[in-house]
Amino acid sequence: MVLFDDRTGVEVIERRECLELLSAEEIGRIAVLEGGQPLIVPVNYALDGDAIVFRTGPGSKLQASHGGPACFEIDGFELDRHAGWSVVVRGRLEAVLPTDSVTLDRVADMAHPWIGDRPDVVRLAPEIITGRRIRPA
Repeated sequence: MVLFDDRTGVEVIERRECLELLSAEEIGRIAVLEGGQPLIVPVNYALDGDAIVFRTGPGSKLQASHGGPACFEIDGFELDRHAGWSVVVRGRLEAVLPTDSVTLDRVADMAHPWIGDRPDVVRLAPEIITGRRIRPA
């Protein structure tokens, strides 16, 4: 059954499909607060259960954001048809610590950055996962 947002008329993507869309992609944008200002950065990511995991390096702005609120987004567009979709995940960033060998083993082959070695694994623990779709008229 297709659901629509009463206020906007935009199609609502149910959680199950949001997770399917997230698992099919590998690049998204993570938004964090840096010094009270928003910062959005593209990252290579993987889905681990319903959490977003990605790698970063020591001293990065993303590593400094551990424990803080974050938002993650992926999307797809059909420009010629004026159609598209987006999935947004809101939650908190967590460092995956070296003592969490179970998680580190599970994500060892996931989410490798394009820009060299990034040894630290970060997880966005989701609190809210939402999706929207606009279909051609």
